[in-house]
This record gives sequence, C-alpha cells and structure tokens, in this order.
Amino acid sequence: MSQTAVAAELDLTKLLAGAQLPALPQSAIQLLELSNDERNGPTQFAVPIEADPGLAGQVLKFVNSAYFGFAREISSVKLAITLVGMRTIKNFTLWSAVFSLMPNPKCGMFDLRSLWQDSLRRALFARSFARMLGMREAEEPFAAALLQDMAVPLLARELSAEYAELLADRQQGKLRLSQLERERFGWTHAHAAAQMARQWNLPEEFATLIERHTELDTLLSGENVPPGDLAVALSSLLPAASDDTWCEVGQFDVCYQRFCPVGGPRAVEFLRTIDAEFVAFAPVLKITAPAQSLEMRYADTVTS
Repeated sequence: MSQTAVAAELDLTKLLAGAQLPALPQSAIQLLELSNDERNGPTQFAVPIEADPGLAGQVLKFVNSAYFGFAREISSVKLAITLVGMRTIKNFTLWSAVFSLMPNPKCGMFDLRSLWQDSLRRALFARSFARMLGMREAEEPFAAALLQDMAVPLLARELSAEYAELLADRQQGKLRLSQLERERFGWTHAHAAAQMARQWNLPEEFATLIERHTELDTLLSGENVPPGDLAVALSSLLPAASDDTWCEVGQFDVCYQRFCPVGGPRAVEFLRTIDAEFVAFAPVLKITAPAQSLEMRYADTVTS
C-alpha cells in the first residue's frame, strides 16, 4: 500500500473516530452474537427481542405487514422468527437500529428521505437479483445494499462544506459520488461504511459486501464473480430518486443482460417486481414512495 493510501486510510479512521459513531442498541448486539452460533434457534432469538418492548412491536409489525401477507395476525415473537427466519429478523433489527442512529445533516443537496428511498430499492433489487443468480439465502446482499450508503449522512455532517460541493458536482448523477470522493479524499463512502460495520463488529463478509459496492468494473474483470457481490454492486447503478435522469442505465442494461439466466425476466419486468415489493415493504420502514418508479425511469430512459 502506498504512503498516500495509508495516509488516506488513517484520515478516514480519525474522521470516524472524531465523529463519535453511535453504539448499536444492546438488543441488536445480542442478536448478532446469537447468530454466530448455529445451535441458537427462534427460542434464543426471541429473548432479547421480547426484553425490548419497542423492538418486539416493530418486529411484529414487520412480520404482519403486507410484504409477507400472512393470512392471520402473528402475535408471538417466537412464531414470527420461525415463520420468516432468523436471518431476516436479525437483519431487520440491524436496519432499524442503523436507521434510528443516522443523522440528518443540513448539507447542500443532501436529502435523507431520498437516501432511504434509494437504499430500500437497491436492497430489494440486490436480494431478488442474487436469488436469480442462484443464491438460496440472499438476506446478506439485501442488508448490505440497504446499508451501502449509511456513511453518507455521517460524512455530510462531519465534512459539510466538502460534501455540499461533491453533491453538486454529481450533476444529477452524471458523475458517481464515489468517483468524486476518491479523487478528493483517496477513499469513498463505501470504505467509510465498511469501517463503521467493522467498528460495530458486524461479520467481515458483510463489511466486504458494503466495501465493494462501488467496484463493479473490478468485479466484472475477474472470473466467477460472487453473486452477492455482483447483486450489491449492480444495485448501486439504480437511479437516485432525486436525480432527473438515469445516466448509468446503459451500463446497468448491459450487465443485467449478461448475467440474467436464459429465460429470465427482461430488465423492465424485473424492475416492475422491485417496484411492487417496494410498495409493500416501504410502510414498514416509514419510507415514502419516489415520484417515479424504477420501471418508469427505465422505460423513459431506454426509449428516449
């Protein structure tokens, strides 16, 4: 590693340390610890959730949402975990914790509402695409895509003048934020988010998924691209809700067609299913719908 890279890494470490990264709630920490032992099941996972009435209520609301569509109301945390799986509940707890911890900085063009809209759409895309690529368990790509930009609010708060300029320099998505960050700082929000994940003692595989989400070209240059990495990286090419155009739709389209299995859905059809999942899932996280769906953005861009 060059001296410049080392200095940049140290600067980012100091920046995050000075930002006083908030601690994860104890319930989230306990669930993460429980997930390290495969012998733990719904009974063990239910204990820390039931000890936190607020979290228990959120979990039951989540499981009873239209997204899952169970015929009868689920009133038991243990049954909820049994029905939707421990990974899903663990990640839901993690998402809820991180959502509640992120600041809302007043920084130029930054919009926290749009960030969460983008994050949820990318998460739903990553999970569905990973499954289409053959991953049976795609909750990690979902969570990694959902949290891939979690460092941006923190960075925008700590470096408000710099990020106000960077967000303006994006030119409505014509340039990637990560490209501008790398040119200016030597690191990106992906590196910052991965460091945050490691400080919270999240699994290294999860931190790596987040860290590599801006490295699609590097992933594509290798052989046997891990489906989870590919799904998260491709999700980052989806348009931002606040942008007027989808400048990366050409690269997205080429990559989607390259990896979509024979007989799989066309891109516009796949995006339509993501839009439908967003409508069902968004109310659980109290996220409003963007002005335009992904299907609309894709159709308007590729036919214009």
